[in-house]
Amino acid sequence: MISSFKPVRKAVFPVAGLGTRLLPATKTMPKEMLTVIDRPLIQYAVDEAREAGIEQLIFVTGRGKSSLVDYFDVSFELETTMRAKGKSLEVLELSRADYGELISVRQQQPLGLGHAVWCARHVVGDEPFAVLLPDDLMAGSPGALAQMVEAYNKVGGNIVCAEEVAPEKTASYGIVTPGASDGNLTEVTGLVEKPKPEVAPSLLGVIGRYILQPEVMQVLDEQEPGAGGEIQLTDAMAKLIGRQPFHAVKVDAVRHDCGDKAGYVLATLKLAMQRDDLAPAVREALAGL
Repeated sequence: MISSFKPVRKAVFPVAGLGTRLLPATKTMPKEMLTVIDRPLIQYAVDEAREAGIEQLIFVTGRGKSSLVDYFDVSFELETTMRAKGKSLEVLELSRADYGELISVRQQQPLGLGHAVWCARHVVGDEPFAVLLPDDLMAGSPGALAQMVEAYNKVGGNIVCAEEVAPEKTASYGIVTPGASDGNLTEVTGLVEKPKPEVAPSLLGVIGRYILQPEVMQVLDEQEPGAGGEIQLTDAMAKLIGRQPFHAVKVDAVRHDCGDKAGYVLATLKLAMQRDDLAPAVREALAGL
């Protein structure tokens, strides 16, 4: 089926956060550069975006985050040394950005996720765009964003990735007020940022993947603070409900919260168990604990 909607070609990666949940590791290293096995978190997110057809990667960075952009550059010294030793450069291919594929903009102050996305407004322009939070590592095949793009090509509008969360966890998520459901798609009739369990409209929590229409930038222009005094993306999205189609999609992928210490350790273990070169050693080590 050929979609009549504008294609999703651009993706915003809000990577200016301080990573305070993972201190002291993130004191001098961006949390998005922390490795799960042999790839940094940002690589997993970029791989997912590329698989979904994304052509332009927009990093919203801050001070001390230059290594994120450097990672996708050519490393002349490393590559020259590897060639001299007869080593294959194939292992580096995914960590290279094509000319013009990656654009970096600055968020000079940590004013919230909505503000970070708004900082990319001039690059996004009048196109729909994806947002990926790299510390939500989504393990699945096809990737989470590819599944969301497939849903977008059917219904258009705005789409958030969502999963059922525990009742005591609603205050950590944007929560969906659900409408009609069709398979893995649920109509979004409202969004509430971080509600307490007793007032949460459902247990359907928004996680770190979005496909949004450019009009959300006009709402974010108002710079209205929300929960925690920050400019919340959830609040801006909520204002589009009723004006544009809006759906939540449950994807066939496993989410690992790598911004959390336990989640980061478990992601490494679970992904290692899926690799033939690592699973036997990991399984043996776990059996001995």
